Amino acid sequence: MSFEAEDDDPFEEQRENAENPMKRLFLEYGSDSKLAFVVGLLSSIVARLLDLLPPVLLGVAIDATFRDSRPFALGPIPLYRYAPDPESQVILASSIIGFAFFGGAAFHWTRNWGWNSFAQHIQHEVRTDTYDKMQRLNMDFFADKQTGEMMSILSNDVNRLERFLNDGMNSAFRLSVMVLGIAGILFYYNWQLAFITLVVVPLIGLTTYKFVSIIQPKYADVRSSVGQMNSRLENNLGGVQVIKTYNTEDFESDRVEDVSQDYYDANWDAINTRIKFFPALRVLAGVGFVITFLIGGLWVYSGEGPGFLTGTLSEGEFVVFILLSQRFIWPMAQFGQIINMYQRARASSERIFGLMDEPSRIAEDPDAEDLVVEDGNVTYDDVTFGYDEEETIVEDISFDVSGGETLALVGPTGAGKSTVLKLLLRMYDVNEGAIEIDGQDLRDVTIPSLRRHIGYVSQDTFLFYGTVEENITYGSFDADREDVVEAAKMAEAHEFIQNLPEGYDTEVGERGVKLSGGQRQRISIARAILKDPAILVLDEATSDVDTETEMLIQRSIDELAADRTTFAIAHRLSTIKDADQILVLEDGQVAERGSHEELLGNDDLYAHLWGVQAGEIDELPEEFIERARERENRVEASDDD
Repeated sequence: MSFEAEDDDPFEEQRENAENPMKRLFLEYGSDSKLAFVVGLLSSIVARLLDLLPPVLLGVAIDATFRDSRPFALGPIPLYRYAPDPESQVILASSIIGFAFFGGAAFHWTRNWGWNSFAQHIQHEVRTDTYDKMQRLNMDFFADKQTGEMMSILSNDVNRLERFLNDGMNSAFRLSVMVLGIAGILFYYNWQLAFITLVVVPLIGLTTYKFVSIIQPKYADVRSSVGQMNSRLENNLGGVQVIKTYNTEDFESDRVEDVSQDYYDANWDAINTRIKFFPALRVLAGVGFVITFLIGGLWVYSGEGPGFLTGTLSEGEFVVFILLSQRFIWPMAQFGQIINMYQRARASSERIFGLMDEPSRIAEDPDAEDLVVEDGNVTYDDVTFGYDEEETIVEDISFDVSGGETLALVGPTGAGKSTVLKLLLRMYDVNEGAIEIDGQDLRDVTIPSLRRHIGYVSQDTFLFYGTVEENITYGSFDADREDVVEAAKMAEAHEFIQNLPEGYDTEVGERGVKLSGGQRQRISIARAILKDPAILVLDEATSDVDTETEMLIQRSIDELAADRTTFAIAHRLSTIKDADQILVLEDGQVAERGSHEELLGNDDLYAHLWGVQAGEIDELPEEFIERARERENRVEASDDD
């Protein structure tokens, strides 16, 4: 098994399958926020137009009020009718400029409200939909992905969408209004000088196009490295106790340094490209300003257009050109930042929608009906399953369990025991054969109704961050305290819960870290008891606890299994010797079946496994030991793969 980080993006396949992710983002999630979008858009336009009023009015005042070289008018609006003398013209111009500043501030507020509301709504909807889709994917999907990688999508990628939808969209419309508005005003005043001022725009467009083609794959690499780094950090923080007990702090620090270095290299590569691009835009925009100042200044000074230019250019018009061309530089430089944010958002949206479009291996029949359990009879009919076409995990599994009986599954590691029971829960669908409960094929009933009737207790008990009571009532949220206490008593958990600092209201910590393994297991059993399922699945529920705790837990399990159809997997054969049926699996097939006494009498695999646990190792046949060695080698090779 390799400890090196993967070089590939774990969501590369999903990203490649995502079509028109940004268009889809707006069509699927923007429609519910049309009002906020319209408010943000219209406010952006009005606010930016008001921002252009002061320099235009300054130019008008210079030519009309101070130089008296043209009428006091704002384009087609004859302001001289309302201000016939210079004093009133100054007052009117000042009033309009004041209105532009105060009105602009108001529209900037509504603009920010609109864009932020639009962005926050989409961010919320995308994150919740992505999580909902993620938790409904098949278990084999999670086997190939790390928690940190999926957290990266739910956190970093969704946040990048929000930044583009808020800052990026806001800046995009601001840039559009400023560029179009400034260009319109400049052409209105002097179309010849306007062409000179705007001559650098095609160069800026070409530079930006080159930047986009270079930066897009770099940002994809950055997103991949973020996921890998998050996975490593999450993995290490979750296993900090193992790190400490094995004294591997230096080793793990080196591994974190490696993934952090990968992120540093990918991010610095993108940054290095970006920091070269933005100054280049500023230089191009600055060249336009210098040319405008030079030619316009000579034009005003000489009173006629230099070279092939014709007509006149007044002092006020020249001031308008200078002021507006300065305002033109920053929006054009920001154009690259908008493209930058767009490319980041696109890379993130590809991962998000690629994940949302991930096909589910388990498809629920639209005509499926709810499962009805009366007797609890379970039938496996020639069941075969493999995670892919190349490898079969279980093959031709057949058995019948009558309602209220207990079937135990035993066998060496990797025999397929857990897989058999995961098929009952429809974590996976069978490739061949069928599984029925009371004559109903699992593929013909709804998945929620199936899982409502099955209680599952695993050796790897997971408790959520919260109180003891919240963990017992998980999945049975309407249960009252009396039912919770009764379930805890049946699970032999009530006494230790009472001794906790706050009883049932005690916080258990992340993953139940404040409780012992046996305590967590008994809470898990109480959770299953409270659910009151018709069918019970026990997956090595006592394998990781001490003998005394096992005795207490076994009493809880016996109580829980009474009058229920029960499936139990156990390595400790003493815990299942009283089962009605024992199924012995080897290499994914049924090797033996019968009661405990019958299987001991066969003197085959089960009897040898019993001998191992009884300490009779010296009496085991060499053939059994060789088969055990071969099985172990196969399991290790599978882990390495």
